[in-house]
Amino acid sequence: MVMNEATQGAKRFLYPLGFFILLIGLTSPSTAQSRFTKLDDWMENQTKAMGGRAILVIYKNGQILYDKSVKDMRPGQKTLDKYLAKKQGMQADVSEYTLDSPQPVASCSKWFSAALVMTFVDEGSLQLSDTVGKYLPILSAKGKGNITLADCLSHLTGIKAPPLRESLKQVKNMKNMQDALEEIAGMPMEGEPGKTFHYSSVGLQIAASVIEKISGKSFQTLFEERITQPLEMKNTDFGHRALVLPAGGAVSTPVDYLHFLTMILNKGTYQGKKILSPESVNRMEKNVLGPDVKIEYIPEQADGMGYGFGEWVLKDTPKDEPSKWVTSPGLFGSFPWVDNDHQYCAFLMTFYLSSKGRQDRYFTLKKLVDESIP
Repeated sequence: MVMNEATQGAKRFLYPLGFFILLIGLTSPSTAQSRFTKLDDWMENQTKAMGGRAILVIYKNGQILYDKSVKDMRPGQKTLDKYLAKKQGMQADVSEYTLDSPQPVASCSKWFSAALVMTFVDEGSLQLSDTVGKYLPILSAKGKGNITLADCLSHLTGIKAPPLRESLKQVKNMKNMQDALEEIAGMPMEGEPGKTFHYSSVGLQIAASVIEKISGKSFQTLFEERITQPLEMKNTDFGHRALVLPAGGAVSTPVDYLHFLTMILNKGTYQGKKILSPESVNRMEKNVLGPDVKIEYIPEQADGMGYGFGEWVLKDTPKDEPSKWVTSPGLFGSFPWVDNDHQYCAFLMTFYLSSKGRQDRYFTLKKLVDESIP
């Protein structure tokens, strides 16, 4: 059963997480109010610095324990929001976020894409040790055929990707996946595949090309069939452009992303449906950044973290064990995470560009959530 418990006089309403539909008073309003007071205060105090709009949703044991939306936008933030929405090809909307509000989630998309690729590993169509040259001759012709699928999912391709701003400019001139592959094939190498970490869009773009090649279907079709449909993510997609951007092109909603997170939390199962195997979920959550890996680029807000497949993990995670908690935050500030230790998941949706202080903000929020949930 789902209990959607909003605090401090916020509107109570039902929202289905799959078949969990009934609302029951498992916790008294006064107890809930007291438990989440610090979270309420944090949301009220931090939202202006996070673009002026934010929503936080927390899920545990079949219940939405908490959801709170705050709107505190300055005129300049409204203008920026409209501009960014236009750049993303979306209708501008500066109303308060709800559980159904669609929003570009930038690098939060990486988690989706890595999970999609792992469905092929689960069914035996691919192996993580497969080299990409086996499927994409254009990369072999440019000396990049020995990169493995695992390297692609963990930013260990050894390819020197351009900075984000330059990369986005290049994307504008690309019409399809083949154009993207030709661009990647021409990029220089900066280190040995499997031993050189550079956070970028390159690896997932290659992995997306591989699954399109072996399936004969578009990435978006595969994403719908294997992820959004079985997870009932009705308002999540990568758009319908000729060139899909698996590392940062998804649009999602708080409740849709929460469906995905509950699947990860439940080791690949959603409503009794197996989306991923427990082995694949655990493999995604293992740190690949050992002492033998050279770090060429890591975002400031991820400093001190390790990396798995499509997600950041705790760097001190023992070898061959899944991380205690995992996350995949995006450029626009949205912050999803799954806590395996405390058995809950949560999603903070925002839309702003400044990365100053983000890591401290994320870690402070997570600590407050850890302290607030039963």
